[in-house]
Amino acid sequence: MDVEQFRKAGYAAIDQICDYYSSIEQRDVKSLVKPGYLLDQLSTTPPTKGEDFPAIAADFQRLVMPGITHWQHPKFFAYFPSTVTFESILGDMYSSAVSNPGFNWACSPACTELEQVVMEWMVTVLGLDDVFRTSSGKGGGIIGTSASDMCLTAAIAARERALRVLARDHHQVNGTATPTEGPTDVPYSVRSENTKRLVMYGSTQTHSIGVKTALLLGLTFRTLPVKSADGYALRGDLLKAAIEEDIKKGFVPFFVIGTVGTTSSGAVDYIGDIGEVVHQYPTMFLHIDAAWAGMAWALPEQREALRLAEVNKYGDSVCTNAHKWGLVGFDCSLFFVRDRRDLTEALDVTPTYLRTKEADAGAVIDYRNWQLALGRRFRSVKLWFVMRGYGVEGLQAHLRNGISLCSDLVSEVAKDAKFEIVAPPRLGLLCFRLLKDGASASELDKLNVELHTRLAERPDVHLTQTILKSEDRGEIFCIRFAIGALRTTKQDVEEVWDEVVKESDRLVLEGNQVTN
Repeated sequence: MDVEQFRKAGYAAIDQICDYYSSIEQRDVKSLVKPGYLLDQLSTTPPTKGEDFPAIAADFQRLVMPGITHWQHPKFFAYFPSTVTFESILGDMYSSAVSNPGFNWACSPACTELEQVVMEWMVTVLGLDDVFRTSSGKGGGIIGTSASDMCLTAAIAARERALRVLARDHHQVNGTATPTEGPTDVPYSVRSENTKRLVMYGSTQTHSIGVKTALLLGLTFRTLPVKSADGYALRGDLLKAAIEEDIKKGFVPFFVIGTVGTTSSGAVDYIGDIGEVVHQYPTMFLHIDAAWAGMAWALPEQREALRLAEVNKYGDSVCTNAHKWGLVGFDCSLFFVRDRRDLTEALDVTPTYLRTKEADAGAVIDYRNWQLALGRRFRSVKLWFVMRGYGVEGLQAHLRNGISLCSDLVSEVAKDAKFEIVAPPRLGLLCFRLLKDGASASELDKLNVELHTRLAERPDVHLTQTILKSEDRGEIFCIRFAIGALRTTKQDVEEVWDEVVKESDRLVLEGNQVTN
């Protein structure tokens, strides 16, 4: 494809994208194709000769689009918001046009420096402490792929920091301590044994990234209970008790995930209580997972409820995803650290072929030393475009709209005695379940599993399920209604809820007929 062919194909692609968004409301929310639908239609061998691009683009529409679930649909209420804007799409196009691996400043200076600028902006937008600014000289921010990758990155940094503390203890016992000694200065057998003793902590509502991170690192993840009376949030006293119990068994506490806006219920852990506990143990590191709810820190009226002041005081690292509720297309995960040395001392491996005079002089940041991968995408362009196109006020208006729509829905659900709001509503998230007089807990679970199954079979409704587990109420199966798409209106919410009510009425009626 030459420049003129690209120009023509590009115009056509933009037209198709515009047509897609102009008609998205008329489409079903989700795809109901069967497994293997695309595998059965595509050849298992690659083409021998190149094809004309119009034919390729036509096959995208004919073959791929039927298998797309439309996350930008105004009636998409599953999982979490995953918004994208035209500004973000254009940002992706521009960044792809100047594609480069971005592993150091010299790859393309603008890639590094624009990221520094927009991450400084986001500290301001979200109300984070100035220590999280790269310009502070101590902490800083980086744009990554996802909250999962950032949690793994934080855990690796925390592991190495904990091992350095244990290494100093080892040298002090052996009378050889110096200020520069780290975990690699101790015998391999000692490092290996210390690593095996490390323990991570989270709650039953912590995202699965906690368990997965521990699995990847070969470490132990301890899941702590929560109570519905506490809004399914983790408290510091439970963490303290677990740590003391583990220390008596010879383990070393090193990492805890405090969540602001859990995936299941939107719970906000007691960050201040947890932080006070963490500060009592020199090997401990507090990572704040605010993947979904953290963008709402952009709203001053939400900061107290989302415990921002406590996050600023105690968080060693903080992550929130602009690609969820923040108008930026996937992927764009915002990751901030209180002390950048936690990253560089764990991840800086610089062979001769990666050295530059600018980095050697300490004049620039090479972000490869702040992340797991060597190369990286130029993600900052789309964040830059979005923030310039919308401004802080535009972002705030978008967030407030989702919160307002959810508040209206909560009022509607609360009026209907056949439904229970299972957890305190948070921002744009509502967890509910269908009730039935005289039904046991297990019968209610089965009833709601069936309700969700019926809803999942429909192309016009897309809600997701979860199980809320607590000490005082046990396990409760419920359905999540997550609001936050850019084009969602009150009418969209009302129409989907009406379908939930109708499906619930049919299910209850069928059950009564069987009973009679």
